[in-house]
Formats: sequence, structure tokens, C-alpha cells
Amino acid sequence: MLERYESLKKEIQALESLIVAFSGGVDSSLLLKAAHDALGEKALGITVTTPYMAEREIKEAIAFAKEIGARHEVLSFPWIPALKENPTNRCYLCKHALFSSLKKLAYQRGFAHIAEGSNLDDTKEERPGRIALQELGIATPLLSLGLSKNEIRQISKELSLKSWNRPSYACLLTRFPHNRPLLEEEIEMVEQAEEFLISLGYGRVRVRFHEELAKIELEPKMMERLISSQEERTKVILFLRTLGFSRVALDIAGYKDEALHQGISCKPKRS
Repeated sequence: MLERYESLKKEIQALESLIVAFSGGVDSSLLLKAAHDALGEKALGITVTTPYMAEREIKEAIAFAKEIGARHEVLSFPWIPALKENPTNRCYLCKHALFSSLKKLAYQRGFAHIAEGSNLDDTKEERPGRIALQELGIATPLLSLGLSKNEIRQISKELSLKSWNRPSYACLLTRFPHNRPLLEEEIEMVEQAEEFLISLGYGRVRVRFHEELAKIELEPKMMERLISSQEERTKVILFLRTLGFSRVALDIAGYKDEALHQGISCKPKRS
């Protein structure tokens, strides 16, 4: 698969200078690595922090960029007012606002292009954020080469990147039902609940917020582990209750990535 990586570097070299929108996930990590290898100081990773991103992901992004020696900056971005109600087109609104800001930054810093880590699998699902990327002319080198998520993981593994087996990232807003006013303390409840489960070794996890109910999603083997251990169930229930949840449930459908897991259309509204 490393010949595909060489093709990726050539694709990036043609961009001359580049800002990489870097979340720290498997896709953007490979993209930043390739940009750094291809362009050196002419590549800059930018990690944008928002009130609805998990702190753990930011720390992982900082550590990865430092490990590979890539230029990297972290920029803080405030609440986008339109997201306070968690509308169905939240992904579009968020991507459009964040990447519009990155375009201004690129212009100010003299970078020719901005790139992000969309891959071939993203075209198989309805992803409203991609519409914003297309409107703003954001480069997607992984997608341009037709790289799938599995291929990206395989290349990353062959390059010995620690990011190769990371779960897919998604902002914390995705844990809440659409069209429901969002409170920062509730977002923090969800983040702390997921961090606690991860600290226990449960790996890929989602905690969905349903008012006083926390609905936990785990991979099948992890579900079996939790169900079979009264001690761990008690530990999880007690901790989540300290956060403010009065009820805790396990979703037997298991862990789901975010792409319309609720079956709700997120098409952006057009005026």
C-alpha cells in the first residue's frame, strides 16, 4: 500500500503550500503526515477547538503533530450561534463557518490551499458537511485518490502511525437529538461519561443524551464484558449518576458511527 502513499504525496506536492484541517483522527493524521513529508515547512496543520469537541481528541492531535515533526497550531473557535439549537443542518453550518475562517487564515498566511481528510467511504453516505467543503473549494486529496477508510488505516499501519486504529471522531453535538436547545453543562456530562468508559478500556464508545437517560453504545465484545460484570455495571451506573443522569441504558444495537445513525436527513436549508 505504500505506493498509494507515494501517490498521495505527489498529489499534495502539486498544491505547493497547504493548511491541513487536522482533527487528530485516522484520516487527517495520514493527510498531515503526507503533507509534512511532501511539503515540509510549506504544510501547516490547524486543529480547531470548539466547545463541542472532546478535549482528549485535541490532546491526541497535539501529540501526533509533535511526534511526526509537523508544523501545527491550535485555534480556538467560539460557539456558532446557529448551532445552539442543534439543527438538522448543523454539520453544514459548522463546516461552512470553520472552513471559511481557515480560508481567511490561509490568505493572510500566504498558503495556496486548504485540505481535509474526506475519503471514498464518505461519498457513500449523506454528509452535509461535504457540501460546504465543495462550496468553499477545499481540497480532499484522500478522496481524489479514491482511498477508502480501510486503505487509509492500512497505509497508516505500514507507516507505523499511532493513529491507524483510532475510532472515527465526531463532535459531541452528535450525541444529542436534533432541534433541541444545547447546554454546555450537558455536553460536558456526555464528554465525561465517554471519557470514563474509555478509561475503563471500553474503546469505541458513544453516550447518547436523552434528558435524564444516558444511552451507551459499545462494540459487541465490549457489550458482553459490561453485561457479564455486575461490578463494572455498578461502577458505570454510579459514575454516570454523579454526572446528573438518573437512568443508564445499553443500546443493544451497539456502537454506531455518526453518519445519519438516527436516520435523519441533514440536508442544508436553501434560501
